[in-house]
Amino acid sequence: MLMMGCQSSPPKTDHNLPYRLETQRQAQGADQRIRFLVIHYTAEDFHNALNTLTDEHVSAHYLIPARPQIEDGKPVAWQLVPESLRAWHAGVSGWRGRNNLNDTSIGIELENKGYSKYLLGKHFYPFPPAQIDLLASLSQQIISRYHIEPRNVVGHSDIAPQRKDDPGPLFPWQQLAKRGIGVWPDPQRVDSNLAGRDPHQPVSAQALLEKLGKYGYPLTDNMTDHQQRRVISAFQMHFRPQDYRGEADAETDAIVSALLQQYPDVN
Repeated sequence: MLMMGCQSSPPKTDHNLPYRLETQRQAQGADQRIRFLVIHYTAEDFHNALNTLTDEHVSAHYLIPARPQIEDGKPVAWQLVPESLRAWHAGVSGWRGRNNLNDTSIGIELENKGYSKYLLGKHFYPFPPAQIDLLASLSQQIISRYHIEPRNVVGHSDIAPQRKDDPGPLFPWQQLAKRGIGVWPDPQRVDSNLAGRDPHQPVSAQALLEKLGKYGYPLTDNMTDHQQRRVISAFQMHFRPQDYRGEADAETDAIVSALLQQYPDVN
């Protein structure tokens, strides 16, 4: 009788199976598979993006139109892949020591032309407020559902800086951070770390890259000057979008130092 009293009710099982699963004891050595939220732009219009993201080569979990339709008073986002399945959106990628982020991330694509290239450089296109509002609502739910750390809300250019520029320097990271989506450096910490230096004062690229790698950016051995600048530029597009030339300077160093202080790696 005592033994029967200590046992819980048998778990519900599929009686058609040729075996029974016991689930009274669950292992503590487990964690959430989804760790990252990755933001992209489509670099094409909605119709073409929908075709691209639903063929057999690339995919994303969600696609958000530039101007979402309203149905029953609610804006509409398109779910193209269930969150329980892996989408092919990240490609060759890395963040905080993990690679192949398709396996551990949710990907959201935003309809946006990306940029046009001119003699003086790239002209990026802004994101409409209604699109960002829908992205924020969707992202808040995903972050809450999977307990995604703030540092793990990233852009495609953060996890693949040698290949990608999206979502670009006009993406409103600071605005989203105020809504609990991602991170933003504390201005007072940045000023303190700058310690009176000219923001454009050159610093050691190697020392700066070491900090960027500690924050999460993927680095490789024997990187060329161009590759180093791509990593620095990706960080600047995210956290100092007014100047993302990839120069290793004092302000960039102060910003990443502030982020490392605000969001220490506890894993």
